[in-house]
Amino acid sequence: MNFVLFSHSHCLLSHNLRSVALHLQIPFTNLSLLSPLTDLHVTQLRPIAVAGDFIGYDLFYTTSDKFFAAYIFNGFVLRLLMMDIESCTELNEFPQMLPPPPGTFVDREELIQHVGDFAISQGYVVTIKQSKRDRVVVLGCDRGGVYRNRRKPADESSAERTRRRKTGSRLTNCPFEAVGKKDDGLWILTIKNGTHNHEPIKDISEHPSARRFTEREIVLIKEMTEAGLKPRQILKRLRQNNPDLLSTPKHVYNVKAKLRQGNMTVRNFKSLRPQKSAVRNNYQAVTEPSWRQRNPPRVPNLIGGRFVDSQSFVSIDVLNPATQQVISQVPLTTNEEFKAAVFAAKRAFPLWRNTPIATRQRIMFKFQELIRRDIDKLAMNITAEHGKTLKDAYGDVLRGLEEVEHACGLATLQMGEFVSNVSNGIDTYSIREPLGVCAGICPFDFPAMIPLWMFPLAVTCGNTFILKPSEKDPGAAVMLAELAVEAGLPNGVLSIVHGSNEIVNAICDDDDIKAISFVGPNVAGTYVYARASAKGKRIQSNVGAKNHAVVMPDASMDATLNALVAAGFGAAGQKCMALSTVVFVGGLNPWEDKLVEHAKEIKVNAGTEPDADLGPVISKQVKEQICKLIQTGVDTGAKLVLDGRNIVVPEYEHGSFVGPTILSNVATNMECYKEEAFGPVLLCMQADSIEEAINIINRHKYSNGASIFTTSGVAARKFQTEIEVGQVGINVPISVPLPFSSFTSCKPSFAGDLNFDGKAGIQFYTQVKMVTQQWKDLPGSSGASLLMPSS
Repeated sequence: MNFVLFSHSHCLLSHNLRSVALHLQIPFTNLSLLSPLTDLHVTQLRPIAVAGDFIGYDLFYTTSDKFFAAYIFNGFVLRLLMMDIESCTELNEFPQMLPPPPGTFVDREELIQHVGDFAISQGYVVTIKQSKRDRVVVLGCDRGGVYRNRRKPADESSAERTRRRKTGSRLTNCPFEAVGKKDDGLWILTIKNGTHNHEPIKDISEHPSARRFTEREIVLIKEMTEAGLKPRQILKRLRQNNPDLLSTPKHVYNVKAKLRQGNMTVRNFKSLRPQKSAVRNNYQAVTEPSWRQRNPPRVPNLIGGRFVDSQSFVSIDVLNPATQQVISQVPLTTNEEFKAAVFAAKRAFPLWRNTPIATRQRIMFKFQELIRRDIDKLAMNITAEHGKTLKDAYGDVLRGLEEVEHACGLATLQMGEFVSNVSNGIDTYSIREPLGVCAGICPFDFPAMIPLWMFPLAVTCGNTFILKPSEKDPGAAVMLAELAVEAGLPNGVLSIVHGSNEIVNAICDDDDIKAISFVGPNVAGTYVYARASAKGKRIQSNVGAKNHAVVMPDASMDATLNALVAAGFGAAGQKCMALSTVVFVGGLNPWEDKLVEHAKEIKVNAGTEPDADLGPVISKQVKEQICKLIQTGVDTGAKLVLDGRNIVVPEYEHGSFVGPTILSNVATNMECYKEEAFGPVLLCMQADSIEEAINIINRHKYSNGASIFTTSGVAARKFQTEIEVGQVGINVPISVPLPFSSFTSCKPSFAGDLNFDGKAGIQFYTQVKMVTQQWKDLPGSSGASLLMPSS
């Protein structure tokens, strides 16, 4: 037989197991279960996918007299089958029906659906053999409704008759059996016997399960029966709405009998019937996920590698800021679902940490390729949920993409240190190891970039990660998670949960979560830092920001004005590095009028409009807060040079728009200066000297970044030396470094020891282990030495 590879595979160098291990990028020792390891011929290596999700490989190989079939999952052999060559047919005729991969599920119905969907993709149908509703469910293989002879012989005893009644079923002794047990609030699936003794079903329509009625059809049967219609008449009317209905009058009689018994439980009649026949190796899902069927759609959780609808009855509407239309709904993840996500992450960690760093990097390479492929979809989703213009949305994704590219080169940055012969025959070296389960809590201002700040670096270091996107714009994070799973991230390595305060508290309190990354408002960041650090967790927390610019009298007029307008009003001022305050050294007179002229040229419109420079703010509530802060400035003596509070955008009259707003003559004691507006508001102040300007900035409680615009090297050097902020820009409006440099903040704008990005980010997601080793023959002695080793 010829060597065959399907899908995305490459040709192997030779037909042996070493070439298989090389192709799968796994250690050769992982295949040690395969026997014999020599004198064999690999005949086929076949990727397996269910509903588009890759789950493992079928491997077939032969020796001189034996045929072997193995199932490889996550680089390990989970099942091995051996038989004589004479007793097996051709390879492509041999029935290979795989058992569903084991997993953890939030509830019983989810487990049953998972097994049922997988079974149909493999060519068999499962049925419930035994069930104790709150504790265990046993699933078997339904071979197609062939019953044994149940007629009672004349000489049969009562005990024999009871035994026959219990064994008489449609299972006809197929040995397949899957068991789901409830443990600590979660349902755990194990495969007791994954083999079958029959051929796979080529067309699901041949199976009686395809003749079961839907919930709506059961209700109609009940109504038509009460109206006096006969089974054939009922069936005729049902087929008018469903021409593909395969049921017969006998099936209608059976339903009527159950209805007479008062059994209206839809589960007994739930159809496994797909929209089209499910031929073996057709891996499309039988039904659409429930979260996609809703209108508006409900944002799913990602738990154990699968996107699942939350069981929560409470959800938050995600609104388009330009139209106020509901785009989707975000569920408040239940405590049980959160525990399931942590359980899945904890269980995935041992295997993932032992995955070679090169393999993890390859997944990141594929991930960045998929982000580039879907960048248009991501940008459109960000604009729809956040409101920023498409240009800003593309920038959001591209800055996040730089983080993924940085993670692609993590191997050299994760290297430890080695010192040889620190003492006689003793070496010492350090190893950077992952922490375990980490978590990230994201704000709304960068729906793509902030999640990509967090989980690519964390998982490439070998951690598993639980992400909580902002409830205001979660769509981009979920899309990125879909791409990460498509890129090959194993089940459980990345999870997504949604919610508000309760989920944040659960993340801070869970003992299995070792580190938390947080970006968000000052009050929330202070709370998270205090609560999480009290539990002994590592935490990095980027919070409130008030970024200043100092404009010297010798600054280039046009270049400086363009920079101030772009940095002050870009993304509607909703970014942590927006320039919200400008200090003009020497007075405002040469600058104020021209600054207003440049600001008036900005076009305010919905983010999807091609001419838009400035979109709406995230919500009506945020707009009210911004307007309130502007008014407090006016009430306390600030001059309103340009007012954008009452702007109305044609065709988007209900949008939460705030136009460019400029306040001058602002003093340090005003509320509008002390607090973060987080909107398109630019505050103008004056200083007599650069020393006074530096003092103004250093006295402010927030200290993310500051910039100076000047043509004087002396002034620039003085500024960079004396200013007390994390990011310094010289003739640069937003001093945000690239990922290979750490994003630094200081004072209350950052809480923690290790910053985001760069080497500091890698240090945050890893811990150092020191190893001291000695490899030499020790001289014999009369007793143990109590002295410390020395040189």
